[in-house]
Amino acid sequence: MKIRKAIIPAAGFGTRLLPATKAIPKEMLPIIDKPTIQFIIEEAVASGVEEILVVTGKGKKVIEDHFDFAHELEHYLQQKGKLEELRKVREFLGKADIHYIRQSERKGLGHAISVGRKFIGEEPFAVLLGDTFFEAEPPALKQLIKGFERLQTSILGVQTVAADKVSSYGIVDVKPLIESFAFADRLVEKPPAGTLSSQLAIVGRYILTPSIFDILENQAPGVGGEIQLTDALNQLLAKEAVYTCEIDGRWHDVGDPLGYLKAILALTGQREHLKDNLQDEITQLLKENKPE
Repeated sequence: MKIRKAIIPAAGFGTRLLPATKAIPKEMLPIIDKPTIQFIIEEAVASGVEEILVVTGKGKKVIEDHFDFAHELEHYLQQKGKLEELRKVREFLGKADIHYIRQSERKGLGHAISVGRKFIGEEPFAVLLGDTFFEAEPPALKQLIKGFERLQTSILGVQTVAADKVSSYGIVDVKPLIESFAFADRLVEKPPAGTLSSQLAIVGRYILTPSIFDILENQAPGVGGEIQLTDALNQLLAKEAVYTCEIDGRWHDVGDPLGYLKAILALTGQREHLKDNLQDEITQLLKENKPE
């Protein structure tokens, strides 16, 4: 079956980036001049996804506004001859059929995905987390979809993280299969450092079969008192095969200040007019702040 639909959970508080995220969704924080969620939706579209459900919460309506027409702004730009700015505003409109639903209670990632059950129906689907994007070719999600076309079952996007970082992510024990794919043996949500031999972290990209919905409907709260997708995936492992795909590309986790800053610097390096000026500025700042 073809992967036609995707869910983007975007209802979280973004507590690691407070106070910036008190009134601005973390998904809308700009990476230079483009909000994070636009990178994610562009990836979904480039991977062949036709319909996207964004799961939002209170204070997230600005996400809907961003992907809607802004007639007054467009008229202003047209009148002022700011055609390049007008092109940027319009370039993504209409490229995806985007729907929105509000998660009335923030009960965790598993619950956020479960509210999309009617939208998905009885077909496999993608999940892209709203605070993670990739520099990858082919796109990160497309790499998973190519695997699904061969394996026809759930696939988790993973990358290796440093040993002292495993406690920040869902970690997967695997048995190697072929190329970048492996058989998922066990998943642990945010394990204490040193308790697992695996350092393969789930990096916010999933292909899931609709079987997950029945499990999520009856899933008990896990770590943090939330409905954890990782717990549901462990139950799914007892019913059907689940594989991992090690994504080839640079992963940006922009949900924390350091990751957010690193993403901006990485993309700045791709823009010559910004890169040269930034290098001069950083050199000067380092001189000014050099210890005596």
